[in-house]
Amino acid sequence: MLHLRQDTSVAMTSTNSKTRVVVAMSGGVDSAIAAARLFDAGYDVVGVTLHLWDYPDDPDAKGGHNRCCAPEDQYDARRMADFLGFPHYTFDRRTMFAERVVAPFVDAYISGETPSPCSTCNREVKLGELFAIADRLGASHVATGHYARVLAHPDGTPCIATGLDASKDQSYFLYATPLAQVSRLMFPLGESMKRDVRAEAIARGIPGANKGESQELCFVGAGDHAYAAFVEERAKDRVRPGPILNDSGEVVGAHSGVHRFTIGQRKGVGIALGAPAFVTAIDANSGTVHVGGGAALQRAEADLEEVVIGAGVELPRRATVRIRYRHEGSAATVTGVHGGAGKLVFDNTVRALTRGQIAVFYDGERVIGGGRITHGN
Repeated sequence: MLHLRQDTSVAMTSTNSKTRVVVAMSGGVDSAIAAARLFDAGYDVVGVTLHLWDYPDDPDAKGGHNRCCAPEDQYDARRMADFLGFPHYTFDRRTMFAERVVAPFVDAYISGETPSPCSTCNREVKLGELFAIADRLGASHVATGHYARVLAHPDGTPCIATGLDASKDQSYFLYATPLAQVSRLMFPLGESMKRDVRAEAIARGIPGANKGESQELCFVGAGDHAYAAFVEERAKDRVRPGPILNDSGEVVGAHSGVHRFTIGQRKGVGIALGAPAFVTAIDANSGTVHVGGGAALQRAEADLEEVVIGAGVELPRRATVRIRYRHEGSAATVTGVHGGAGKLVFDNTVRALTRGQIAVFYDGERVIGGGRITHGN
């Protein structure tokens, strides 16, 4: 469906007047400022919104909805494009999003994993579709409001790199971006701090400049039990209760489904042992959740699958590895095995390696690869 109305660490100058750029517009402040900066620099900007998700008519019944992907966001993106003075299109990708992001998300939780749907969305839906649309519209580049940058390896090969604002850096979610796409990506906010982007939006008088920030996950409603309710609604008879065992193998409680737990979780476990108890393991086959002390969460190695390695990167390789989005990173050796598998050996133990999460490899500020965690030792 097409509704027609009538790059970045890449330098932006007035000489780019004939360079067409597709800008991903979510209806939020970040994408609006990314578009505005490119438009001011003389690029031929085309705003594109991917319609990915619909919320129930009564979102309050599900705990409300996130700012990102909210029903009004397409309208807000169009308003911003009108205000700034460039065309805007909306493309329906709801079926693709449901099949490639939402269904695997539900399956992962039912399997005792903790998925990284934002990484999946960027890899399986957003970037691929944006570049396909860019090709149809004759655009040479795609720009987004990610807080990330495009830098170059010593040999000149472009790569994803961290954004200047460490608190907003989104390079983690872009680890699997193919080289052919990286070379055409632009991140106008990569050198900016979030507070400055907000101030710029207010100063420009952009519609929705004071709009609240979107949360990490766009398609699940707000509230403490939103994830569980979302999975239960879609998994139906695949949800089953089971026991909670302590580190001695004794039954200390019961639960209503493994999808309600993640490794390292303490809050909401629903038991009292007289000492801090964390989720240390999840066995979806038996429906068993294991709990124990914090020491049981420490791991020195991790097995990976679906490993992606940047151009020119050879394994084994030393790297700083982030084992989840907000992880500060730990020194490790990355080793390739075979068939897309890999292994991490950490210099020091790391806490709460979680099956289903993404381990992303960094060389300084540059992303050099990543893979999905399957097991920790």
